[in-house]
Amino acid sequence: MQQFEPNDRRIYPFYELVQAARLPVIFHTGHSGMGTGMRGGGGVRLKYGHPMLIDDVAVDFPDLPIVMAHPSFPWQDEAISVCLHKAQVYIDLSGWSPKYFSPTLVRYADTLLREKVLFGSDYPMIAPDRWLKDFASLPIRDEVRPLILKENAARLLGLRAG
Repeated sequence: MQQFEPNDRRIYPFYELVQAARLPVIFHTGHSGMGTGMRGGGGVRLKYGHPMLIDDVAVDFPDLPIVMAHPSFPWQDEAISVCLHKAQVYIDLSGWSPKYFSPTLVRYADTLLREKVLFGSDYPMIAPDRWLKDFASLPIRDEVRPLILKENAARLLGLRAG
């Protein structure tokens, strides 16, 4: 449930281990479906999902691959900025149906971030077949779709050369 600020220096020894192992770290970003509509949001504090907190981690650990999970609503512009600015930062598209993606996110996923955006459905919250159906309706170029759906993740995880 990520009840901590990603840039909390007490967590830095963990990041050092993950970076040394050449593994990626993933952070929840943006609004959380967990606790939505519950009294007090079920105790979930949305502030911990602000993508600007990840900017510090990316600066302090330049060889640590970082995935910002989810489209970071309502902070999508900040997430896009961090991802554009930091070479090792990626955005995954899980947790939201593509029909709810902002036009800005879709435009960047199709252009400047085409090699830094990753497929994710957030199953069982969203079934992969539903996510893929909604993704098919987005104005994303045919040559970019395989990058988002497979190739970017394969490269990030070291499953293929390049």
